[in-house]
Amino acid sequence: MGAVRLDLRLGSHSEWIKIFDPRDWTIFVPCTEDVENGASLRLDLDVGGWLVTLRGTVVGTRRDPAGVVVALGGSERDKINYLNGYVRGGLLDLRKKRRLPIRLSVTYGAVEGPATTFTKDINEEGLFLFTENPLPETSQIHMLVTVPGHAQPLSLVGKVSHTIISEDEEPPGMGVVFEMDAAQREAVIAIIEKLESQLRDGDHPEHAD
Repeated sequence: MGAVRLDLRLGSHSEWIKIFDPRDWTIFVPCTEDVENGASLRLDLDVGGWLVTLRGTVVGTRRDPAGVVVALGGSERDKINYLNGYVRGGLLDLRKKRRLPIRLSVTYGAVEGPATTFTKDINEEGLFLFTENPLPETSQIHMLVTVPGHAQPLSLVGKVSHTIISEDEEPPGMGVVFEMDAAQREAVIAIIEKLESQLRDGDHPEHAD
């Protein structure tokens, strides 16, 4: 039997603080489904626009409110640390960052060697790449992003935050959060602002489907 899959959308940062217990690295996931203790669980979490997939094991249930308590594995530590930093306000508030549905060519380092694909969307903080073979979550990835009007591809490094596989009934791929210094961030923000202006004016030649 595969992992149980649940979705959870949090409207504010404070809601994450309420469901995550840093003492034992468990989270409370509201649900009305009958999920057995010991079941493997995949949680697709949206915290104010920041998407991440968390995996763990159900270790308990609650009735009021109804839900399950999930123990997160050690492999989720990087994502939780990043998420906690985001919640504390150390990162930009992605709720204010619109994802631009723009199709840009990207060459990146896949497991089998260099691969070329396209973005589904992009903003100042990251992008989503279409691929049948996404890298494992938390993997570091180097990307060359072709931007119209720029002679050289944009060289970016990021970390895989979440993946979608073909069985998920959505276009498969992976979300990537950029890892940049201040100078790179300023350059990326300027590019995103230009792309947004072109998209708004209908001047951009490539729109994602």
